Amino acid sequence: MSSSTVLLGELAKVISGFAFKSKDFVEDGVPVLKIANIKHEHVVFDPIQYLPIEFLSIDDKFKVKNGDVMICLTGSHLSQPNSVVGRVAMYRHEIAALLNQRAGRIVVHEPKRLDKDYLYYFLRQEKVMHELALNAGGAANQANISPKDVERIAMPKLSLKIQQDIARTLKNYDDLIENNRRRIQLLEESARLLYKEWFVQLRFPGHEHVKIIDGVPDGWARIRLVDLADLTMGQSPQSEYYNDVGEGLPFHQGVTNYGFRFVEHKTYCAKVTRIAEVGDVLCSVRAPVGRLNITLDKMILGRGLSAIRAKSGHQSFLFYTLRTFFFKEDIMGSGAIYASVTKKDMENIELLIPAPTLEQQFEEFASEIDSQIVNLSKQNKQLSEARDILLPRLMNGALVV
Repeated sequence: MSSSTVLLGELAKVISGFAFKSKDFVEDGVPVLKIANIKHEHVVFDPIQYLPIEFLSIDDKFKVKNGDVMICLTGSHLSQPNSVVGRVAMYRHEIAALLNQRAGRIVVHEPKRLDKDYLYYFLRQEKVMHELALNAGGAANQANISPKDVERIAMPKLSLKIQQDIARTLKNYDDLIENNRRRIQLLEESARLLYKEWFVQLRFPGHEHVKIIDGVPDGWARIRLVDLADLTMGQSPQSEYYNDVGEGLPFHQGVTNYGFRFVEHKTYCAKVTRIAEVGDVLCSVRAPVGRLNITLDKMILGRGLSAIRAKSGHQSFLFYTLRTFFFKEDIMGSGAIYASVTKKDMENIELLIPAPTLEQQFEEFASEIDSQIVNLSKQNKQLSEARDILLPRLMNGALVV
């Protein structure tokens, strides 16, 4: 280590989570953050598990609060696509959470020498994640790093003011991204609540004058998915055609790169098998069965996904209908190792479909909401790309704030 650098461990401590027992998890309570919740840039609650509220009496070091820097201490090796070991995110939620084993949080203990936001962006650099991944050990498809591995990372010695100036510049982008993300969540919530009121609680316009027959409003029907939508089941090409340099079309094997609503492309494939078109609903058909996303680009479907497109063109209505049906993951499926569903299973899903005029009303409302969500998501992509261009240049001094 040169005199111009300092070890991260001199300024901060990396804490690995607690090994909670599976028997203690409950339906609702305090969220528990695992490595699956630490996505690129942010922490998500899908999927999420909970512990009883009493677990908040645990040692404070295992509690996660708003603004904490988090890191994956376990994941796939660098040689594997979409390696997650060393992935860093910032916890941007007001609700307190608990830290599960192999998920880490980083606590700055020298705040006069290290700015927490600067630390977050420093660790976000590709070269730093690459260094951590190279040092990872473990089995063939599983890589592990220890808190000490992270603490041995060398950081440049910069004044606190320079650190803060760099972090502030990058954080301006992230604040805009986070604002858009919250708007997206509110927009989706408005469509979801309207769907629930009309089609679950059956308080749709004019419901007072409609007869209910065997639990179904007059004029409504239970219809199989095969009669409502075109369904494409995925088929994986040989791995020799996979790449991360953009050759061919985006390729998704399962839910690894699911976003809040839209898939994020990390892997590409030069050989075309089964295709999902722009706007298709993507449904996972292997564990966890029933997780949904949407693709904004033409892409190749791997064996863990299916693509669904409404024959009526009412794609927004179909999306919210499927989200209601798959309210709990793995609601259907079988398999010795992984829960999975076949094409026949998917085709035979029965969905409650309202009268055409009511479906059209909802589609007009929801499609406008979804259009706004698409625009905000595209804005976020542009902001992320601009920030990621700035990040290494600010860190290496090529740009002065």
